[in-house]
Amino acid sequence: MALGLPPLNFKPHCSSTSTFSSSSTNYRPAVILPGLGNNTGDYKKLEFTLQEYGVPTVVAKVSRIDWLRNAAGLVDPNYWKGTLQPRPVLDWYLKRVDDAVQEAEELAQGGKLSVIGHSAGGWLARVYMEEFGLSHISLLLTLGTPHLPPPKGLPGVIDQTRSLLYYVQQHCKKAVYTPELKYVCIAGRYLQGARFVNDSKVAVESMATIDDDQQVSDVAVVKNKTDSTPVSTTFQARFVGQGYKQP
Repeated sequence: MALGLPPLNFKPHCSSTSTFSSSSTNYRPAVILPGLGNNTGDYKKLEFTLQEYGVPTVVAKVSRIDWLRNAAGLVDPNYWKGTLQPRPVLDWYLKRVDDAVQEAEELAQGGKLSVIGHSAGGWLARVYMEEFGLSHISLLLTLGTPHLPPPKGLPGVIDQTRSLLYYVQQHCKKAVYTPELKYVCIAGRYLQGARFVNDSKVAVESMATIDDDQQVSDVAVVKNKTDSTPVSTTFQARFVGQGYKQP
């Protein structure tokens, strides 16, 4: 499975469904899908923020202990072969997603939904849409999601998903922005990963840049304002780098 990312410093709140005023019903509801190792409470700050903007929000009901259900994959020979498929190992998660989507559909009153997937929740959202349909979903927003499988044949790279991301790449619809289904992927630059060994310095460089006169359409980019001054590599940077090296 993909390495679980930090819970974005979200603070617990009491309910998994946001309350909202009657004036907010013009906004399509949002469904938040927790990342690996995270639980519903980790997203209460995000839920509250969306609520402040008038967006009805439902967070899929997931506890940390629920993730132990994935251990069922250990008895599947495909796990050890590296050819694991999402179902039935992740059926429990897909059911929680479907429950949250149905709850949000009641709030939408026949309208469309937005889905927000954090980390593994982003690519699991793609599995859900492939298995359950996506006619009621108009936006998939992913936060720090590894959409591509790790490259094969590189030393030290272990596919922690046991081929689940390869399955997503081969069997799920491409994560392409269209008028019918908008894909928006957000990746932060709070911390740049580094090699775990043999790399005492790391250069801070942008992943994407744009010139002032460059045209953009439906793609969001950030202008490069960081320099390439080397900084000391911390254990945290090495740990993050190793995790993203093998999602």
